[in-house]
This record gives sequence, C-alpha cells and structure tokens, in this order.
Amino acid sequence: MPVLPGAEPFHHEGGEIGVLLCHGFTGSPQSLRPWGEHLARAGLTVSLPRLPGHGTTWQEMSRTRWEDWYAELDKALADLRARCSEAFVMGLSLGGCMALRLAEVHGDAVQGVVAVNPSVVNDTPILTLAPALKWVVSSVPGVAGDIKKEGASELGYTRTPVRAAATLPRLWKLVQSDIGKVTQPVLVFRSRDDHVVKPASVTFLQSRMGDNLEVRELTDSYHVATLDNDAPRIFEGSLEFIRSHASVPLAKDL
Repeated sequence: MPVLPGAEPFHHEGGEIGVLLCHGFTGSPQSLRPWGEHLARAGLTVSLPRLPGHGTTWQEMSRTRWEDWYAELDKALADLRARCSEAFVMGLSLGGCMALRLAEVHGDAVQGVVAVNPSVVNDTPILTLAPALKWVVSSVPGVAGDIKKEGASELGYTRTPVRAAATLPRLWKLVQSDIGKVTQPVLVFRSRDDHVVKPASVTFLQSRMGDNLEVRELTDSYHVATLDNDAPRIFEGSLEFIRSHASVPLAKDL
C-alpha cells in the first residue's frame, strides 16, 4: 500500500540520548515531524515510526488494532535502546497514551514521558457501541485536523474506521489499571481548547499520579498542538525536560 506523501517515518542518528515519538490515532508522522526535527537539531537520536494502517487509507487501517500500533512502537523502543544509553518516549493524543503504556511495561528502560493532549479515558460515548456498530457501519467522520493556526494542516484520515476504533477501550483500560507503575517523570501539555480529547484524560492522570506528573496548559492551540501556535513551547519544553532528567548531556551541550 503506497504511503501518502509526507506521512513517511522519520529517523535521525544523534547522540547517546534517544527519543521515540508516537503519532496519534488516524494521524501520521507528519503531525510530529517538526518536533522530531527540532530534537534532532539538538543532537538527539530520534525515532518517529509510522504506525500500521496509518498514512495510507482508512480502509487499510480498518484491518489493524491497537496491539499492532503498540507492537510497532515496542519494536522501535527496543531498537532505540540498542543504540542509545537512555530513551525518552513522547506522543500526541493516542500516541501519548501508548507512550505511557511503554513506560508502564518497560519501567527503567524509559527515562521519562512527554505527552501532548493524551487520550487515556473513553470520553466518546459512541465508542461503547463500536463493537456492535462495526458490523453495520464501516467508518464515521474523522477527527484529524483540529488546529487553530491559520494555514496549518494535519495529514490524517477524513474517516475513522469503526473496527479499529472499537479496539481502543481495551488499551485505555490497560493504561488506567497500570498507571501506578509509571514512576518516571511525566510532562503533559494540555490545550485549553481541545475539540477531540476532553479534560477527563488529564484529570484522571492528575488523580492517580503523584509528584512525578507536571501539567502545562497551552492557551493558543487546539488538539494537534504540535502543528499549532504553541508548538515552540512543546519543542523547547521537551528539550528542557530531557536536560533535567537525562543522566548524560545532550550531544549539542558537550
């Protein structure tokens, strides 16, 4: 299946600190490419894979589930750990959820987590009907492109495959049940105006996590904040986070 132009994965060989970037549901690496390039310019090793079924057609995505997307990230983290002495995981929306799942599963192998508008709670009532709905409706309107910045756009699907969406509640339940295993530092960027993910996800994290969680509000962006007006705050904030929590200096700081 041909990959849409701009949706290709991004990789950069840098120093001893690696960062795995996780894009969101029905999105593509394009939504995180500027973030990845910013981290690469700072001397970091960056891995931004394209999740199975993404960046092609929603019909292909319909044949995948969350386990397929997570497996791709799990492999990418193993590859990153083989090349770097330390690894951080960062993600947008459902990518933020899967970044937290990687931290739950791999413990000390993940140095820290940065999540932008993470989705960890089922705040869309229709998803409770998805297991039955998938037999009668193949897709519903998409959620990509929630950006405030004029002229900015996200390369994502205009339709959401119901069969793939029906697998999300299982992932959310796993992340919620194991969130206590995340003892690494976690930085969350939350858009004040988000038309895709409701405040319940960050509220849940604040209620279950301790002092290792920091939440910063974004006042001039919608859901895809990595392509929006507050993107520079996210990029610089994540570098500051790495400098604060890595045990080795960034290559550019040597």
